[in-house]
Amino acid sequence: MSLYKRIAADLRSKILEGSYVGGSALPEQVLLAKEYQTSRVTIQKALDILKAEGLIYSRQGSGTFVKENTNTLANLDNQIDVYDGVTASFSSQGEITSQILSFNVRFPSPLEMEKLLIPKSSAVYEINRLRFFDGAPLLLEYTIMPVEVIPRVSEEVLNSSIYHYIKHDLGLEMGLANRRIHADKPSELDQQYLDCEITDPVLEVEQVVYLNSGVPFEYSKTRRRYDKGDVLMIQASKK
Repeated sequence: MSLYKRIAADLRSKILEGSYVGGSALPEQVLLAKEYQTSRVTIQKALDILKAEGLIYSRQGSGTFVKENTNTLANLDNQIDVYDGVTASFSSQGEITSQILSFNVRFPSPLEMEKLLIPKSSAVYEINRLRFFDGAPLLLEYTIMPVEVIPRVSEEVLNSSIYHYIKHDLGLEMGLANRRIHADKPSELDQQYLDCEITDPVLEVEQVVYLNSGVPFEYSKTRRRYDKGDVLMIQASKK
């Protein structure tokens, strides 16, 4: 991993663990450069990653600050610091099955490059799945993964658990998941696959998931009907 990505991962951990609290200023770039024994250019690239993730912001003439709500979000995320995926989250409650809606390999969009910290020449999997809980539609998954980081993904893997494959076949350890949750109006696909009415709100979870090494390996959005949201949140809080 590039030095600036390692620095970003270390600063991210310190922010989420509370070493840098919400509203506080990060050390000046010259001090960070001295601490990490690198250049200010490298530090700036690391800070740009954290800005894109919404963890920090710059105030002209004053420095770089941790966002006020970061510690609140970190406290919520502490319940799912090591994210094991949908299948493992529901394993004690019922059976999760999958239907592959589409599965392609392509080059990333600018947003995907930003979220996954990859160049435009890095191929990604584009995976769309419908997940069922005990036979009933639970959520729609839209997932992007770098092929280089998670190699040899197949339809057989997608029909079971990607996360089981990553952990047990590839031997990789999961790390933090940065999430944003919001409500939305149902799309045509939501209505088709989640049995939504046009007036039913849906819950969308957008997340970037990292390996324990700090490398992002998943940018995804999951959409579920408003009355299906509690199950996943309850399960997540038990981890």
